[in-house]
Amino acid sequence: MKNNWKHAIALCLLLVTPAAWAAESGTLLKAEELKAEPFRDARTLQNLAAGEKVFILGKDGGWLKIKAGKGSGWVRMLSIRKGEAKQGASAASGLLALTSGRAATGKVVATTGIRGLNEEELKAASFNADELRLAESYSVKKADAQKFAAQGKLVSRQFDYLPAPR
Repeated sequence: MKNNWKHAIALCLLLVTPAAWAAESGTLLKAEELKAEPFRDARTLQNLAAGEKVFILGKDGGWLKIKAGKGSGWVRMLSIRKGEAKQGASAASGLLALTSGRAATGKVVATTGIRGLNEEELKAASFNADELRLAESYSVKKADAQKFAAQGKLVSRQFDYLPAPR
């Protein structure tokens, strides 16, 4: 009977997910909405304040699953600075670094490319002729495109094409 609590604790430790062990801290760079799902139009669970400390639990495309305050949910990846906030750094300076692509004091430029598909989705992808036909159905004739552009007062600009691959 005395050892049962030890077994219960050991079992609880084994059941803790690896994601919980790997939670990384971060700080919100700006006020943000905590979403129920990783989509812009998902239900908002709560509003978060700039500078709030969060724990990053996972990632899906350009979204991070976080634990903040009294709940967990999803926020845009670019709204969070990973790690501890630097003393004296403002949210504006963090946003400036993100928008300019320049981080720290060096001349390194970092970019983030997000296509919306993760590795598993790409591996599971297969050719779909119906979807290809649907995409092709959105094409228009040159004359129709020019008429549309004229109605929107769009200006034509000439540019050089890239050279053909060798």
